[in-house]
Amino acid sequence: MKTEKRTNAWGWVPTLYFAEGLPYVAVMTVAVIMYKRLGLSNTEIALYTSWLYLPWVIKPFWSPFVDLLKTKRWWIVSMQLLIGAGFAGIAFFIPTDYYLQLTLAFFWLLAFSSATHDIAADGFYMLGLTSGEQSFFVGIRNTFYRLANIFGQGILVMFAGWFETGPLLADTSLRIPMAWSITFYLLTAIFIGLTVYHQFILPRPDSDAKRTGVTAGKLLEDFFRTFTSFFKKKNLGLMFFFLLTYRLGESQLVKIASPFLLDSPEAGGLELSTATVGMIYGTIGVIALLLGGILGGIVVSRHGFKRWILPMALAINLPDLLYVYLSAAMPDTWLVIMSVAIEQFGYGFGFTAYTLYLIYIAEGEHKTAHYAIGTGFMAMGMMLPGMIAGWIQENIGYTNFFIWVCFCTLPGIIASLLVRNKIAPDFGKKIKS
Repeated sequence: MKTEKRTNAWGWVPTLYFAEGLPYVAVMTVAVIMYKRLGLSNTEIALYTSWLYLPWVIKPFWSPFVDLLKTKRWWIVSMQLLIGAGFAGIAFFIPTDYYLQLTLAFFWLLAFSSATHDIAADGFYMLGLTSGEQSFFVGIRNTFYRLANIFGQGILVMFAGWFETGPLLADTSLRIPMAWSITFYLLTAIFIGLTVYHQFILPRPDSDAKRTGVTAGKLLEDFFRTFTSFFKKKNLGLMFFFLLTYRLGESQLVKIASPFLLDSPEAGGLELSTATVGMIYGTIGVIALLLGGILGGIVVSRHGFKRWILPMALAINLPDLLYVYLSAAMPDTWLVIMSVAIEQFGYGFGFTAYTLYLIYIAEGEHKTAHYAIGTGFMAMGMMLPGMIAGWIQENIGYTNFFIWVCFCTLPGIIASLLVRNKIAPDFGKKIKS
C-alpha cells in the first residue's frame, strides 16, 4: 500500500464523517420539521419519526455480516449510493397525494442505509489510519459529524424556509411541498457528489479485505456468545435503568420542541417561521451544543467521571423547565433563542456523561461489540418514549406536556446518583505523564 494513502487522511476523514452525520440528522430532525410544515399532527409526527430509530436500535445484530461480506470500502460507497437514492425518492414524492406513505418508505431506506454506513465507516476509520492517526483525527471526525448537524438542522431548514415564503410558485398551496422537495433534491445532489468522490479518494488498505475461512454460521455463533456476555455484567439492572431513563425527558422533548416553535398561538405554539427555527436549532443551538460537549470533556479529564456525572445529569434535564416558561409566557424571539441555546448547551454538557457511561460498561473483553449493544439500548430509550410524545402533547397541551417532560427527567437523575457510587474515582481522568 502506498504511503500517500495513509497520509492523505485529510482528503477523506472529514467528508466521510460529514456523510455519516447528514442522513442521521435528516431522519431524526429535518423529517420532524418537514412533516409539521406539511400538516401532520404532533401525534403522527412523533410516532412515525420515532419508529425510524429502529435501524440504530438493531444495528448490532447485522454489524457482524458487514464485517464478513465484501469490504468496508464497498459498503461505504454502496450505502452512500442508497442514501442518495433515498433522498431522491423523498424529494420526488413530497408533492404527491400519497406523500406520507411513500416518503416514509424512503426514510426507512435512508435509515437502514445510514445505520449500515455507520458500521462500515467506523470500521474503515480503524483500518485506513494508523493508531496515531486515529487519535489525531478523532476530534476532526467528530467536528465534521457535528458540522453535518449544523448543515442539516440549520442551513437546509433555513433553505426550505426561504423557498416556503419566496416567489418560486404563484400557487401558494404548492410552495411548502415544493420547497421541501427542492431541499431534498439538493441533498440528493450532495450525496451523489460524495459517492463519486469517495469512490475515487478513499484509500484501499490491505487490511480492508473480505474475510476468508469464516462462515455465516460461525460468525453468528460468535456474535450470540458476545451478545449474551453483555447480559452477564455486574449491576445489570442498574445499567439498564440508567441507559433507558437518562434521556427519558429529552426523548420526548426532542420530538415536540420544533413543532411547538412552528405551531400557531391558537394551538399553543410560538408560530416562528421555518427559517427562524432552522437558525435557532441548526446554528446557535448546535454551536451551544458543541461548546457544552467540549466543556464536558475538559472537566471530566481533569476531575474524573464520578465527580461530574450528577452535575451532567442535572445539566441535561433542568433546562427543560425553560420550555414550560416559553409555552406559558409566549416571549419574544430573542428569549426563545436564549432559552434554546441554554437547553442545547446543557444537553451537550450532559450527554458527555451518557457517552462515558457507554464506554464504562463496555470495558473488558468484546469492548467494541458491547459498546455497539449499549448504543442500541440508547436508541431504544429514545425511540419508545418518543413514539407516544405527540399523543401525550395533543391530549394535555404544550405547557402541561413540558411539565410532564420535567417529571420524566427525575428517573434519570436518580439513576445517575445510583451509578455514581459504582464508578471508580479516576475513571475518565486524564493521566499525567
